[in-house]
Formats: sequence, C-alpha cells, structure tokens
Amino acid sequence: MNWGVFEGLLSGVNKYSTAFGRIWLSVVFIFRLLVYVVAAERVWSDDHKDFDCNTRQPGCTNVCYDHFFPVSHIRLWALQLILVTCPSLLVIMHVAYREAKEQRHRAAGGGDGRCIYPNPGKKRGGLWWTYLLSLIFKAGVDVVFLYIFYRFYKNYTLPRLVKCELPPCPNMVDCFISRPTEKNIFTLFMVVTACVCVMLSLVEAAYLIGKRCLRCPEKGLSLHPASQQQNSCCIHQALDAGEEGGQLNSLPVIPGFKKINS
Repeated sequence: MNWGVFEGLLSGVNKYSTAFGRIWLSVVFIFRLLVYVVAAERVWSDDHKDFDCNTRQPGCTNVCYDHFFPVSHIRLWALQLILVTCPSLLVIMHVAYREAKEQRHRAAGGGDGRCIYPNPGKKRGGLWWTYLLSLIFKAGVDVVFLYIFYRFYKNYTLPRLVKCELPPCPNMVDCFISRPTEKNIFTLFMVVTACVCVMLSLVEAAYLIGKRCLRCPEKGLSLHPASQQQNSCCIHQALDAGEEGGQLNSLPVIPGFKKINS
C-alpha cells in the first residue's frame, strides 16, 4: 500500500468534510481499516485449514465449509470498506473538477472578470448534492452489508460446532471451527463500528439539510449575496494580477463597479 497517496486522499477528504464527517473518517480509518489490516486478516487466515470434520471422506470437509461459510468475513469486509470510502473520493473529484474549470476560465481571460466558483470547496449547488448523496450511499452500503452478515451468520455469531450431512459425507458429521470466540469478538466489534458510522452519516445528512433550510429565509432578505461575493473575489484576483504585471489601469471592468482612472 502506498501510504503517501493514501495520506493525500485522507487529507483531501478531511478538508472538505464537516465536523461529523471528520469523526466518521476517524472511525473508519482507526477502528475499521486498521483493525482489519492489523488483526482481522490474521484471525481469519486459517479458517479453512483449521475447519476440522470427524470424517476422512474426500470432499466432505470442503462441502461443509462452503455451506456454512459461503463468503468469508474478510472478503465481505474488504468489499464493504471499498464501497464505503468511494463516495468520499467522488466529493474530492467534484472539487477538483470545479478548480480545474475555474483555472480554465481564468486562463481564457475570464470574460467580464467574473469567477465561476469563488470558493470551489464550499458545499453549494451541485457539490452540496454530491456530498449529501455520498452520505446516503455510505449509510446504505453499511446497512446492506449488516443485513448480509445477519443472513449468512445468524446474530453475527459463529457456533463452536456445526453438524453437516451434505453429500459426499457418508452420514451426519461434526465440524469444528477454529477460534470461534475470537472471531465472534471481532465480528461484533466490526458490526458496532459499522452502526456508529451509519449513525454519523445520517446525523451529518440531517445537519446539512437543516443548515440548508435555515439559509433559505436568509437568502430572501439579502440582495444577491452570491453575486456580491463573486464580484469581491474577482476584484482581489484582478488586483493581484495587476500588481504582478504592473498594469493596474488594464483591470477588467466588473459589473456594478465604476472604473477609476489614476
């Protein structure tokens, strides 16, 4: 794993997240990803090898193992972590798209001097919807995987002994699972952390929606606040460009402002 690239992605996600999003990121990285990489993989590394059945019938052990463990915990958790973290990367890509579009706009001369995105990372317009949908998707993925685990492994626990009579087993045989107590502890831990992440995602979504609803009445009281902020942003950018080039007299005329000759 390239930890430099991973660190850059984490910093980008943390930069454009709310306080609840930063808590969610910490829970996923510390209590889910690190636990998965450091401990969980080792616990399930010998699950098939140490699955013992009291028979020597060829193929019986493999058939019984496939019946009681259709999908390994490790592979399900890996798929879950990938799907849960992908929406956060989409938010970063959306911000990068805004920044690239703003740079192309400036390189093309900026037209009348207006900015397309005064603050590309601010959650407004399409980025607000992208962020909100990413929260709903992350919560939905965790809920779906919790249901899958519950269907495959009743009550999220593994028994110490399972009885199997599937062919080619000659009769009902007893099969023993390796380290069931340790596996149950890790399973319950991952289930609890997934529930915490679902709660954080829903709380953050409610926070964004509530904040958006509170801003709606305020927008009706102010006169074009977005355009005022946009013009202010472009004035500073134009002044910076004029100072660097030594051509303050050639600044673009911004609507709503008069050009003053020095």
